[in-house]
Amino acid sequence: MEYQVLLPSRVSLLGIVLWLLAAAHFSSCHNNHVQNHFSLSNPEKNNIQEKKKEASSEQEFDNEDLKVFYPTNQWQTLQPDQAVPAGSHVRLNLQTGEREVKLSDEEKYQNNLKEQKKGQRLDLNTHGFTTQDLKSALEKFKEGAGAEKEDKARQEEVRQRFRPIEDLKKDFEALNVVIESDLQIMVRLINQFNSSSTTLEEKIMALYDLEYYVHQMDNARDLLSFGGLQVVINGLNSTEDLVKEYSAFVLGAAFSSNPKVQVEAIEGGALQKLLVILATDHPLAVKKKVLFALSSLLRHFPYAQQQFLKLGGLHVLRSLVHEKGMEVLAVRVVTLLYDLVTEKMLVETAEQDQGPPEEKVQQYRQVELLPGLQEQGWCGIVAGLLGLPEHDMREKVLRTLGALLAPCRERYRRDTLLSSMLRGLRDEYQELAALELQDGEENGYFQEMLGTINGFIQEL
Repeated sequence: MEYQVLLPSRVSLLGIVLWLLAAAHFSSCHNNHVQNHFSLSNPEKNNIQEKKKEASSEQEFDNEDLKVFYPTNQWQTLQPDQAVPAGSHVRLNLQTGEREVKLSDEEKYQNNLKEQKKGQRLDLNTHGFTTQDLKSALEKFKEGAGAEKEDKARQEEVRQRFRPIEDLKKDFEALNVVIESDLQIMVRLINQFNSSSTTLEEKIMALYDLEYYVHQMDNARDLLSFGGLQVVINGLNSTEDLVKEYSAFVLGAAFSSNPKVQVEAIEGGALQKLLVILATDHPLAVKKKVLFALSSLLRHFPYAQQQFLKLGGLHVLRSLVHEKGMEVLAVRVVTLLYDLVTEKMLVETAEQDQGPPEEKVQQYRQVELLPGLQEQGWCGIVAGLLGLPEHDMREKVLRTLGALLAPCRERYRRDTLLSSMLRGLRDEYQELAALELQDGEENGYFQEMLGTINGFIQEL
């Protein structure tokens, strides 16, 4: 484009200078306008400039510490300041214009394999791990090595504390040689008790240990096989009260529910010896054990009960109840009589097809226990024990009164003291039973006691 300029014919020198400055300014503005117009209309030149800017910005990011991006199995957006491990899949999302990245299939397989493996193993492909990851894995590896050392130290400690199984087997074999059977032990204890060179303390210890073994029925029967039972029965004749006490203790355990031993005891004179001790002056501890042996001998053994009545056993027990200092044995005596009376009644009233054999029934019928109790005044003796303070003692006395009701009915109806005691007990247990009901307790102990008292009063 060409520009033409017209100059006047007459101008001053100052005007010419001003005109030249204006023309130079106009030419500069025109050139800038043309250059800008050309740059806007040339897109190729613009793209080159944009690429130069992006390259310069990427160069700036390379010079900095880029943030490590850890891809997963899913597509994730990648920020401009993030770097990805080699081998990752990268794509350009045409909808959002953002770059996205995820793990390659090979790395996915390796990660799954790592999860399945146990233990601590390092992946030699370090492109996906940072320096911190490697340090952490190395620390865990060292910890595992330390735990293995601790396990070995613990195993060594256990070996030192416990003996090897081979040594224990040898010891057990040696022990088997000296192990004694129950029979051998009882033989040794009887010999220790019967030896003249044994001290009193050693005799008592032998009897104490022997009582433990004869609780078993088989051991009590084995005691008969070598004459041990008779040796213990003869111990009742000793001049030492302790020997009598512990001999009776062993006999009571051996007699309990063991008919064969009971028969041998009667034939060996045990019943007579027991009654003599109860009828003579002996300490309370001795008579307690002797009464225990007598009760074990009489229960469920009608022949022994017959011999007991023939030898005046009821008279011996009555004297024992009235003996001074022996009041504590009164309830035990009453309990024994109650057991003997109810045992006889149950056998005689049982049906023949379900009850004991006829021979045993005939044996119990020959035991005239109730007439003997009536003749020797046991109706009044038992009624007088109703004033005992303990509830347990009263319960046992009340049960015995009910068992003796048939032979003692007329005696009880005329006994004004008994009637007064019964009314007092009824009032006392009515209050106690009411307290039980207030506490929400049904069928309590005191209610049962009250029912027993009311039932006995109605029977009278």
